[in-house]
Amino acid sequence: MHFDSIRAGTACVRALFASIALASALSGSAAAASLTLVDAQRIAVERSRQLPGQDALITSSREMAAAATRLPDPLLRFGVDNLPIDGSDRFNVERDFMTMRRIAVTQEFTGADKRRLRGERFEREADRAVAEKNAALAAIQRDTAVAWLERYYLERLRAAVAEQAEESRLEIQATEGAYRGGRGGQTDVVAARSSRVMLEDRLSELDKRLRNARAALARWIGDEGAESPLGSAPLLDTVPVHAHALKEQLERHPTIAVLGEDVAIAQAEVRLAQANKRADWSWEVAYQRRGPAYSDMVSVGVSIPLQWDQKNRQNREVAAKRALAERATAQRDEALRQHIADVRTLLNEWENGRERVRRYEQELTPLARERTQAALAAYRGGKGDLAAVLAARRNEIEVRALALQLEIDTARMWAQLRFLYPDGVDGSPANANSRSPAVGGARSTVTEAR
Repeated sequence: MHFDSIRAGTACVRALFASIALASALSGSAAAASLTLVDAQRIAVERSRQLPGQDALITSSREMAAAATRLPDPLLRFGVDNLPIDGSDRFNVERDFMTMRRIAVTQEFTGADKRRLRGERFEREADRAVAEKNAALAAIQRDTAVAWLERYYLERLRAAVAEQAEESRLEIQATEGAYRGGRGGQTDVVAARSSRVMLEDRLSELDKRLRNARAALARWIGDEGAESPLGSAPLLDTVPVHAHALKEQLERHPTIAVLGEDVAIAQAEVRLAQANKRADWSWEVAYQRRGPAYSDMVSVGVSIPLQWDQKNRQNREVAAKRALAERATAQRDEALRQHIADVRTLLNEWENGRERVRRYEQELTPLARERTQAALAAYRGGKGDLAAVLAARRNEIEVRALALQLEIDTARMWAQLRFLYPDGVDGSPANANSRSPAVGGARSTVTEAR
């Protein structure tokens, strides 16, 4: 009997260890299947149809650049010269000594500099397409990050409210028991139930926001990926720009780079218009066949455009191209100024948001929790009423909700600043999976509340 007990105990221990091992394996597989921000950005980049479209545009422009450096295609001409239309030789191509059947080849000889400039113009188009692709990549990574972070913090906000809703259910049971025992009034029961309904309404509103957040994330990574559990949040306390050097840093921003390539294209157009003031010559060689009684002939000719009014034609074209180049430069400068102002505003809001998140974490949230605990202790000790407990509970929930909403807003601004410039295809910023002290601390408040 003693040995049977030992064997039974050993079997239980083995079963316990097996259960622990299975639970560890399941938790490890769940962690491996979690969707990090880096994963979401990588999937979004892989699913994008805009980036392959930009690749096609780059290829097109470079193919055109290669074609533009070649000479124009020669022209093959056929014709009949001096064909009689009346008399005895009418429409006869062999009797009249002036009638000739002609075949000719004409070649326009475009200057080497002009062909080079045409090629450069299309190369600038290719560079612009590259800048547009970088801007699109940055936008994909930014918008994916915003959608991921929105869902991440909304899930934590909902978890905090759901935990409060569960506590309110226990409060209803306690107030009903107190009422039946003659230690409380019916108003306490109604107040507790009303608080529960308000929390359920808050959960309903959060569920709606979560569905919208998943829909926004699904736009970038697909429906299946948008339903995956999320991994840990990225580090949110560093951005790639600094307030004292915005002009130098934002001059390389993809959007400004696109406008800079517009300036380069306009300047290439100016140089090409200047080159067009040198006319291109055309050469023609023709073989002319006459009737059997007459000799065949060969003709050679040169065609030269007469730019007799350069002042009102070619010069005006150059002036027009220069004006467009000045316009492109002005647009680029104006966009840079606006971008600097926008990013400076974002930096100010992001820094203010981080400061406020720390204040909520270190002061406001702990104070709201202490107020709730104090009101609850007074109520249990018969020195306070349930209304004070419910008011304190509502205040704590509101403070936590404001803290998490502030984290959402701050994270959104971080994403806009962090992805001003595109990462590589893997989109892996340094320490992407580590938690920031400020945001991590605010999250720990929710964890304690659970």
